[in-house]
Amino acid sequence: MPKSLSFNFDEPPPAPPPPAPRVWSVVEVVAALRRASEGLGNLTIEGEATSVKVNASGHIYFSLADSGVSISAVLYRASVTPQARKLLAEGARVRVFAKATVWEARGQLQLAVMRVEAAGKGALLEALERLKAKLLAEGLFDVSRKRNVPPDARVVGVVTSATGAIIHDIAKVAFARGGARILLAPAQVQGARAAFDIVKALDLIQKVNDVDVIILGRGGGSAEDLAAFNDESVVRAVAGCRVPVVSAVGHQVDFSLVDLAADARAATPSQAAEMCVADTRSRSTLLSQVERRLVYSMRSSLVMRGAAQKAIATRLPDRALIFSAQEDALADKRERLEQATRKIVDRVRVRTDSVRDRVLSCDPRVIVAKRRAEVVALRTRLVDLAKIAMFARTRSLQAAAVRLDAMSPLKVLGRGYAIALDVEGRAIRSADQVAPGDEVSLRVEHGEFTASVVRVCLP
Repeated sequence: MPKSLSFNFDEPPPAPPPPAPRVWSVVEVVAALRRASEGLGNLTIEGEATSVKVNASGHIYFSLADSGVSISAVLYRASVTPQARKLLAEGARVRVFAKATVWEARGQLQLAVMRVEAAGKGALLEALERLKAKLLAEGLFDVSRKRNVPPDARVVGVVTSATGAIIHDIAKVAFARGGARILLAPAQVQGARAAFDIVKALDLIQKVNDVDVIILGRGGGSAEDLAAFNDESVVRAVAGCRVPVVSAVGHQVDFSLVDLAADARAATPSQAAEMCVADTRSRSTLLSQVERRLVYSMRSSLVMRGAAQKAIATRLPDRALIFSAQEDALADKRERLEQATRKIVDRVRVRTDSVRDRVLSCDPRVIVAKRRAEVVALRTRLVDLAKIAMFARTRSLQAAAVRLDAMSPLKVLGRGYAIALDVEGRAIRSADQVAPGDEVSLRVEHGEFTASVVRVCLP
């Protein structure tokens, strides 16, 4: 069969346009992700429970973490059991049986947990226990190392966040109980730099010689939030403080290694302030009670001694002759005893008045009233000075107006005089400023008119 070649020199047909890409809506994408995740079926997942939170509705929300990766999970109230509540602790390693789904409101992948089992200790919990055992072996938690917290500290150092509510709670309690001075060393109490900031703040505040005690505090939170207070450097800094340290970290149910290293632990920052600041009002009441008991005791003793002396005197014959010298000595001792008693009473009263004056000097109402009186006095002086200045300025203005009116050229014009002005409006003061034929303007009291110079007479 013969072979033949054919050539077609026509231009090829144009290629068809590419199909337009499909535009997805957010709802469609989330629905597709949800179908894909639910297609995985029942899953058995093992990891560490973190950020555990029990909702008011009864659901337990938490995260499963492993090797730096975490996924949100929820155990609904219908599946919550006492064992599950116990197992879902911060840092605990658990095995969950769940289904993967997508929370459509946020487009977030989430595990709907049906059952929880124990799977050994978590890495965080194991590391914490190893550090605790290490520090315990070194003796940092020994009771013999703990010092007594001064109940009447005058300067209380506080290491906490400068923007949180902790410093306000401590200052409020301290002012209400006696007005101890509060020295704040601000530090981050959460995050990557929290441990470094806390150690630095403890080091700085110890350099102040007047500090009697240090309160280390923050609010409650998850294990991640309180991680800085389980840091080895922070625990060693607390144990090495030169002054007693009160730990007020978290709420009463929270626990950290700082609580073991501190000299005392308070359930709340307010309780920590109560432990360090004396209640001067209660002390004033106690001093008053001691004063009354002392006076009563002294008077009773004097009465009993006087009665005993009278009884002895009645049994002795001729007391005036035999015991006159002893009576004089006894009278002198009685007088000195009464004087000593009065001095003791006066000393206690002065001390009580001093404490009462110190308490009253810290009363904001007294301070505000004193400042208000000063403001009223200053306002009165300011008003008086303003009136005097206004009166002086008024009189000066009136005198200046009189002088100005007397020097007014209009007064001169009113007496029949006129002012001659050249074409440029300048006053003509000499006859040599004009020539015959020049036009000048003459201004009189009532109006102005133009005149022509006919003749010039020079002096």
